[in-house]
Amino acid sequence: MPKQKYYVVWVGRQPGIYTTWAETQTQVNGYSDAKYKSFTSQTQAEEAFQTGWAAFYGKKVALTTLPPEVIADSISVDAACDGSPGNLEYRGVDTNSGTELFHKGPIYNGTNNLGEFIAIVHALSMLKKQGKTIPVYSDSRTALSWVRNKRVGSRLPRNLGTNEVWSLADRALQWLENNDFPNPLLKWETENWGEIRADFGRK
Repeated sequence: MPKQKYYVVWVGRQPGIYTTWAETQTQVNGYSDAKYKSFTSQTQAEEAFQTGWAAFYGKKVALTTLPPEVIADSISVDAACDGSPGNLEYRGVDTNSGTELFHKGPIYNGTNNLGEFIAIVHALSMLKKQGKTIPVYSDSRTALSWVRNKRVGSRLPRNLGTNEVWSLADRALQWLENNDFPNPLLKWETENWGEIRADFGRK
């Protein structure tokens, strides 16, 4: 049975603590620059609500011991989207320390898979500039396949509203066409290892 989660909405239609993802979505979907995060206990949620969102955005992610099969010297990426399409953001973190290495968003009218794809290529581009061959983890099998195949299978329409996310995706595709990379692309096994280090904790 899934563990009870508590959702803190710092910036939304009605800030507060909610006990279901559906209630939380009502407060944040379509709300410009909404700030929210899930916690595993009511005490954590209450403390976080009082502390404010700034302590949880752009900071190190909460750490637990890495499973032994995970390669610690790596980058983990994740994307969060409050709808499909919706407000999208993505980030990459140092898998070992949890330190945030890059973060972009909100990108309007995006999708989670596009965000994951762009995040993976962002990580690969950064690592190539740094001359590093370490792996990149993603929990999105779809996005990993898009990177390997150098082909995006999204059905998101191309129009004025989706121009930003498609521009980023096209730029990522162009990078893949023009660059080789030695970095292993690895699937983060959420069922066995828990949430990926870069997880936004939104649901």
